[in-house]
Amino acid sequence: MLQLPPEFIQSISCCAGFDEQSFCEAHQLSSPTSIRLNPFKQANLNFSLNDLVPWNNKGFYLKERPNFTHDILFQAGCYYVQEAGSMFIEHALKSCVDFNEPVLALDVCASPGGKSTLLNALINHDSVIVANEVVKQRADVLAQNLAKWGTSNVIVTNNDPSAFSEMYPVFDVMLVDAPCSGSGLFRKQHDAVDEWSLDNVNLCSQRQKRILSDVIGSLKQGGLLVYSTCSYSQQENEDIADWLVTEFGLESVSLPIESSWGIVETTSPHKHAVGYRFYPDKTLSEGFFCSVFKKPESGDISHSGRKSKHETFSALKPKEKEVFNQFVGNLQEHSILKFKDDYLLTNSLALDFINKHTHLYLKKVGTNIGSLIKQDVLPHQDLAWSIHRSDSVQQIDCSEEQGLHFLKKDLQQIEGKKGWNLMSYKGYGLGWIKHLGNRINNYLPNEFRILK
Repeated sequence: MLQLPPEFIQSISCCAGFDEQSFCEAHQLSSPTSIRLNPFKQANLNFSLNDLVPWNNKGFYLKERPNFTHDILFQAGCYYVQEAGSMFIEHALKSCVDFNEPVLALDVCASPGGKSTLLNALINHDSVIVANEVVKQRADVLAQNLAKWGTSNVIVTNNDPSAFSEMYPVFDVMLVDAPCSGSGLFRKQHDAVDEWSLDNVNLCSQRQKRILSDVIGSLKQGGLLVYSTCSYSQQENEDIADWLVTEFGLESVSLPIESSWGIVETTSPHKHAVGYRFYPDKTLSEGFFCSVFKKPESGDISHSGRKSKHETFSALKPKEKEVFNQFVGNLQEHSILKFKDDYLLTNSLALDFINKHTHLYLKKVGTNIGSLIKQDVLPHQDLAWSIHRSDSVQQIDCSEEQGLHFLKKDLQQIEGKKGWNLMSYKGYGLGWIKHLGNRINNYLPNEFRILK
């Protein structure tokens, strides 16, 4: 039986919408499982979907939690496993942003990638999302999940948020899903209960202010900021919302919500901002908080933007373009650039961004197509997952059993033509093999291998 600390209960007892009895009872129930479908990879899944998440038209609850690791369509990026409350970010963005226009967006604390893939599903092909993560290992996971999503209009950076304080106002949309005390995940992660304390809440609140102070200057006038946490504590939620209004002059934005959703609309202590609380006894979700702000059209602080040279990108030569035509569809709609030995598929807005902000450490730019050895392409894993891959690429659509053996890297042989073959399942790419006739070489990177 999950025991919630009395100090925690007391600390949130005055929060809007809090009902101690029903809240504690809900924490004795199992967490709901929900996924969000990838609109770019509309596959017939191997399990049944239950009810639609009411505030997200691609989100679904599942009756039972499948073994996602061994679901090949999960490995192919056909859906993302995401907590239902977090999917509310899509409703917030769609209520405030015209996604028919090109948008440059920043997800500041982006790993593991749930909100980045959500935003990427909303923007058009001329837009770009910059997904940032300060911790290197977590940035690797973020890059992998965005690569699986399949699009090329993404940039993954591995920087402290202070790196964005040196930039002039450039972003149309900014997401800050801030590191927090994690009380909204108590039901899913029982260990988080033992780590909770008021001191940690206060420490998180200070960190949240530091992150927001660092990045707010790079948001354009008229731009939108979405702030969220998975905490119930007022210090990390409504107090931060108040602070954003009083400290930076941001304008709070109200969102349309249905009463049947069970979301609690709150007002910050000084009545400056509106927020939205998710309680597990009122919504089919874990704990979540979201507040939305617009930056006024005037009053921006000028940022010069420090320049420091990283290795430069170069344009594609005509002969190189001919080689990649067989691997990438609609090549004329994209930009291909060379970085070291790799060829990257992206768009003009992304290219403009990386050329102007050279002080950022880039973990991933667009889709890595691969490298050239003489005139032979060594295809990259990114290209296997890409939605921009050419239909003319030689591929082997395997059975579920063969797909699992490939992902475990113990597939010994399979029928196919000699040369490079994309291993796919139901038409969705998993990775590359080189067929040598009497044997195959599996080019799935070891870090993506299923070990269980």
